[in-house]
Amino acid sequence: MRLARWNVALAAALATLLSLPAWGADTNTRRTAMPGTLNYVEGQASIGDQALDSKSVGQADLQDGQILSTGNGKAEVLLTPGVYLRVGSNSEVKMVSTSLANTQVAVDRGEAMLEVDRIYKDNNIHVDQAGADTRIEKNGLYDFDAAGNLIRVFDGKAEVTSNDHNTTVKGGHELDLVADGKLKAHGFSKDQVRQDDDLYRWSSLRSEYLSEANVDSARLYYADGGWGPGWYGPGWYWNPWFAGFTYLPGDGFFYNPFGWGFYSPIMVYRAPFIVGGGYYHHFDGGRSVAIGRGFHGHAVRGFSSAHLGGFHTGGANAFHGARGGGGMHGGGGHR
Repeated sequence: MRLARWNVALAAALATLLSLPAWGADTNTRRTAMPGTLNYVEGQASIGDQALDSKSVGQADLQDGQILSTGNGKAEVLLTPGVYLRVGSNSEVKMVSTSLANTQVAVDRGEAMLEVDRIYKDNNIHVDQAGADTRIEKNGLYDFDAAGNLIRVFDGKAEVTSNDHNTTVKGGHELDLVADGKLKAHGFSKDQVRQDDDLYRWSSLRSEYLSEANVDSARLYYADGGWGPGWYGPGWYWNPWFAGFTYLPGDGFFYNPFGWGFYSPIMVYRAPFIVGGGYYHHFDGGRSVAIGRGFHGHAVRGFSSAHLGGFHTGGANAFHGARGGGGMHGGGGHR
């Protein structure tokens, strides 16, 4: 009995420790996530003449007009909730506007990748490069290669404007910005880029860590059938054990473009198990069993909605082939 009470007290203390609003204000360290907030850094990186290191995470902000530069290093910056900007080595990215309604960055040198897990109709996210303006229209994964003057869309949809000409670039297509002055997208090999592109592999690894942080955080925001302290709906939430912000959806769950799962607190509460960060998580105290990236392939074929604690998902087939779906929700099995 004493042990049970101790476990309840410990859970309450942990929930209090993670009592953060949707934008992720941490009252102990004064970390607040807004567009431009640094979420991870490794190697050589700076904002202006300010060198960045692990202590800068959650503290440093890229303001309008400022430039984030990398040498032999990489950096991850938060934009609107659910959107990550990752900057490759030997690159420069300028923050043009940190406005929630008009978020704009410019890739001046090197390479940057945009992971868009959540985009709302009122979001207006733009990336400038080599005189071209790219407006992000759907959840997905986007790559901006300033050295090669290329824009790649792995998944999603973007509208590119250059020299008063517009073109739509969909998933699996890239656009050469200097090909005879024409804007014409063509297909590319995703597998080849995944194999050869260092920033892609690094981004996928970062995405996996963020998925694990999501599952860890989501468990602490729902206790005894009610919302835990500090829950303010979907948004960025600071996780001290992963030393960064992760995204928590308001309900249900979704898979990001890399195939990693992100879950809401209510999803964690209702499901006897959940898959996130590449593991099969038992929330009733059981051990975690690795089964791969989320509900995809044949990993959970045969499970019905009853196995998800009454959380309706449309059955096992709703999960099949979900990797890279970028936006699949539970809660009635709708998108």
